[in-house]
Amino acid sequence: MTTLLPRAGVSKPGEVPASAPILRERGQREVFCGLTSIMWLHRKIQDAFFLIVGSRTCAHLMQSAAGVMIFAEPRFATAIIEERDLAGMADMNDELQRTVARLLERRPDIRLLFLVGSCPSEVIKLDLGRAAERLSQVHAPHVRILNYSGSGIETTFTQGEDACLASLVPGLPEAAPEAPSLLVVGALADVVEDQFARLFEQLGIANVGFLPGRKSGEMPSVGPNTRFMLAQPWLKDTARALEGRGAVHLPAPFPLGAEGTTAWLKAAADAWGISPARFASVTDMPRARATRSLQRYLPELSGKSLFCFPDSQIEIPLARFLSREVGMTLCEVGTPYLHSAHMRPELDLLGPDVQISEGQDVDRQLDRCRAVRPDVSVCGMGLANPLEREGLTTKWSIELVFTPIQGYDQAGDLAELIARPLMRKGRLAV
Repeated sequence: MTTLLPRAGVSKPGEVPASAPILRERGQREVFCGLTSIMWLHRKIQDAFFLIVGSRTCAHLMQSAAGVMIFAEPRFATAIIEERDLAGMADMNDELQRTVARLLERRPDIRLLFLVGSCPSEVIKLDLGRAAERLSQVHAPHVRILNYSGSGIETTFTQGEDACLASLVPGLPEAAPEAPSLLVVGALADVVEDQFARLFEQLGIANVGFLPGRKSGEMPSVGPNTRFMLAQPWLKDTARALEGRGAVHLPAPFPLGAEGTTAWLKAAADAWGISPARFASVTDMPRARATRSLQRYLPELSGKSLFCFPDSQIEIPLARFLSREVGMTLCEVGTPYLHSAHMRPELDLLGPDVQISEGQDVDRQLDRCRAVRPDVSVCGMGLANPLEREGLTTKWSIELVFTPIQGYDQAGDLAELIARPLMRKGRLAV
């Protein structure tokens, strides 16, 4: 089913509503489940462990997605739900308690344990929330145990991170009321986090925290005097939880490319009253460096057409970057969910004529993609091979989540990710 919705909230007061209404699609979907977000989260929080309560299929998915070698010691595992559990022949809570006890005995370095729900655990109505509370009492204060859902029944894979970070918010320390603080929300590569921390310090913004912290004991504080910025576009529930703690969201485009990073930093600078002169002195040089890094990819990308299938929720900021900074033409920009409050700065930059679609109806979207035959299609891995077989060039959207792409110094890397399949196609052409 496809519904046309007006671009409400995008046009400025007094203007005619946007000419390209949003296509709201509800049909067959093609997505990964939220368990795959563990792939970057378990590297980020260094003393955390993710215990998936799921089936052997969940375990095989994670093993394949992570490429874990046999001698590695990853910070995630799967507690297998067996047939006897599904048949009610065993008490899943007792088995889970024994599994957690064995895990913590073998891995005394664990300080934060997530019980991650899956499709099977949700189907049998296993209450992992109560299990986490009970196990926390048993293993406190050495280990804190939380839970969240990584099920893919009604979600896309990046929402696993959203659910994980939202579960952390109630336990964050209370921020001191006398000093304002800034919180950057979203799992970033350490190198990107360090770059942003230096820029905020140079701007004169103190008390900057990052969620998640690199260790369970380094989680940031939050309170009514906290302003927070989203570094990733899929953190709706986390933002709502932070607002429930009294924090205030600073709307901004997301920090992709020179323009997006500058606008993102400017939102914080304005909230802290940083003068335009100081802001320019800090950002002009890295912005110019980012712009130069894009020049080498302009011959490959400028004028090329782009079609984004809904997959990760990064599609709208990505399309804004590719259209405004490297000159690509947008055929359609699909996103699994459209949070208008968080995306309004991005939509304002995209302009009214870009076709946006929310949700998924795979067959309809494939038909539209085939009709326009874009130069590049950003899509999930399940669609990439069929499209490549039809002669269409694709880029896996999951690569844009695994790869550090935020900030000035990564602008060229982001452009290269999109240019790479085009360059490969050129080299293979006969």
